[in-house]
Amino acid sequence: MTFVNNSHSTENSPMLKEEILPVKNGDYLMIPCSEEDMDPKVKPLEHGEEIKPSDEESELCGWRSCQPQICQVFRRPGWMLFWLCWAGAIQGMVVNGFVNVVISTVERRYDMSRQFLHGAGAAPLYTLGVTYLDENLPLRSSSMYIGIFYAFAIVGPAIGYLAGGAFLNLYVDFDSVNTTSIPNSISPRLVVPSLSINSLSPRWVGAWWVGFLLSGILALMISIPICGFPTSLPGSEKYKAEKEKEVYSSNTKKVATTEIVPGTKGKLLHVWSAVKVLLTNPTFMCLNLAAAAEGNILAGFATFAPKFIEYQFALQSSTAAMYIGYVAVPCGGGGTFLGGYLVKRFNLGIKGIIGLCLGVTLPCFACVLIFLINCENVPFAGVNIPYPKALNGSTKMEFLGIFMTDSCSDNCHCSTEDFNPVCGDNNVIYYSPCYAGCQNLIPDSNPQQYANCSCISTEPSGMHATMGKCGASCTYLPIFLPVFALVMLLTFVASMPALTATLRCVPQKERSFALGIQWIIARCSIPGPILFGKLIDITCKLWQDSCGEDGSCFIYDNRSMSHNMLAVALSGKFLSSLFFFLALKFYKTCDENSNSTKINKTKQNGSTNHNSNKNSGDKRLKDDPPGDQTSLNKLGNGDVKQNGNGLNQNGQNESTDF
Repeated sequence: MTFVNNSHSTENSPMLKEEILPVKNGDYLMIPCSEEDMDPKVKPLEHGEEIKPSDEESELCGWRSCQPQICQVFRRPGWMLFWLCWAGAIQGMVVNGFVNVVISTVERRYDMSRQFLHGAGAAPLYTLGVTYLDENLPLRSSSMYIGIFYAFAIVGPAIGYLAGGAFLNLYVDFDSVNTTSIPNSISPRLVVPSLSINSLSPRWVGAWWVGFLLSGILALMISIPICGFPTSLPGSEKYKAEKEKEVYSSNTKKVATTEIVPGTKGKLLHVWSAVKVLLTNPTFMCLNLAAAAEGNILAGFATFAPKFIEYQFALQSSTAAMYIGYVAVPCGGGGTFLGGYLVKRFNLGIKGIIGLCLGVTLPCFACVLIFLINCENVPFAGVNIPYPKALNGSTKMEFLGIFMTDSCSDNCHCSTEDFNPVCGDNNVIYYSPCYAGCQNLIPDSNPQQYANCSCISTEPSGMHATMGKCGASCTYLPIFLPVFALVMLLTFVASMPALTATLRCVPQKERSFALGIQWIIARCSIPGPILFGKLIDITCKLWQDSCGEDGSCFIYDNRSMSHNMLAVALSGKFLSSLFFFLALKFYKTCDENSNSTKINKTKQNGSTNHNSNKNSGDKRLKDDPPGDQTSLNKLGNGDVKQNGNGLNQNGQNESTDF
């Protein structure tokens, strides 16, 4: 080992000691430093003693005792980001993609009014994973990396929408059915025997389970490299110290970090102390509430936006899911990445970050007014238009409250448990071919057609019906989708800066715990999907009769559904804007508090000195006899002159001539 001593002692200089630092070529350079700068906790090296690397430098990639040398090249934040992006994309594809796409299919398959599936493993990835990235990255780059991670987490649901919509065009039991008759829209060779329906029929049940199986296999493969990373990467200690400067501090004292005392009692005390520090941080709590409001809106839109578009614009469930996927890919992923980029590009502090969140949230108030646009319901015989009016060609609609039949189908002995809607030549939907009074089936027709339908028309040429619902003539979809995309874009732009502000305003050691509390607050508040689902359910006008109980909904009131979605969106945006404003109002750092304290002390000291000097000067003037020039010459700094000019501003002894 080679050492170079650059210290030069002089008689007047303090005693110098030598500090050993590693250099790139593996040798060591002796750097002089004064004795008073030496860390008292650091003991000087004995002769022949070697320098041991720090804990973060000694941690290697691997799986317990298996630590291959080739794996050490991946011990960098970029590679951890790579694998976390895959994990986030797969998890988002399942939880926020496949689940939302297949929700209406699962309702039909199991006769359920609502179905909510949540991934229990979502919390660790978005708490521990985000904290791991933040601890191992510099302050300027942290938001950018986390923005990329969340961008992929948003792209995942978009892929789930697109892939899930394609899987729904496959029959649910395609793997066990020897297909020979009805062609499928994806593969002409894949056909379903003994079925009188295809993917266009409302009774079609798609292969909802395929996406879950494939994503489970991919998630298992991705978990292997993630488990091989060490608890910390090189440079993490320096980055942690850098981020402590922006931690929120109250007016009375600095934020205290607690150390874990060995034992169960010590751990419980540490948890209690951490909870107390976080819950008394108003900036952190306001950001949590803002995140909860924004998260509930996103969850509600992600879950029920496909259903809203499906019924509002009379589309197939797979088509509606693909439209939402087209919106989610550029707006979700691009908005999240853009939010992280803006924080890095302008090197924003916490106040600037919260201001950015507030600035992109306020315009959403105008954008969500797009839900005022709604399409008229398609006429449905016995639901929103009486049978006689439908038979006479009337288009005036009003919801009848219950499903009302007519004598034109009395001889058919129809059942409400068999919902198989057909579209008549009069552009009116009928509950089933039976309730349309159809007597004949036209063979070899695709889609299936029926003839001699007595409830549709009295004219022989107009007594036909086609399998499926009638299409809507609404032309608002090209207007709705771009504005809805702008709402999603602005919402996702705010998500990444809000997360960055949450991480920076809490102590370094409590960041994982802080994100966990944020998730609890977001989940324990009124969940968005439940609220959206309830408001959509109350607009249902025709429920499935399943053994005397309500099953899935067959038709909604489009106008009421649109207004309910508008009310929830406006309420959520108002709350998030309010909490972002309060977070900005309450935020203070230790430096700001110390400066404020110094200013207040300076003002108090100045006032005290002024009164003290004035009193002492008055006392001396009172004690001295008039015209005593010697006493006046003794007046010093801060004393009052007899000529009434006030305090001596120069701070020097002066004599006054009368």
